[in-house]
Amino acid sequence: MTSEAGEIMEKLKEKKAEYEAIASTDSSVNLEKIDNRINTEVLGPERYGRIAQMQANTVEQIIEVQRKYEELQQQLRAEAADREAATTAREAAAAAREAEASRKYDELQL
Repeated sequence: MTSEAGEIMEKLKEKKAEYEAIASTDSSVNLEKIDNRINTEVLGPERYGRIAQMQANTVEQIIEVQRKYEELQQQLRAEAADREAATTAREAAAAAREAEASRKYDELQL
């Protein structure tokens, strides 16, 4: 971690401790908004905005990967069902041929 990053992390920790101390005595402080407020104060609105955009982009990418994964899973299930149906059809055809051969053999034996 660079020294700048270390300083930023230290400032983030200090601000978080400061806000948590305030929140412990003031019930009107919304704990859910503290992290956003701290990030904006320490990093500044532009840098924090960029971080937020990166997080949103990452979430969008994860959603897209999950969608593609589910799509591929459905495709694989469909292909497996097709293979199973083809195997069943081949087995049925083989059984029909065997039954026909057996019937013809029996006719010849009579």
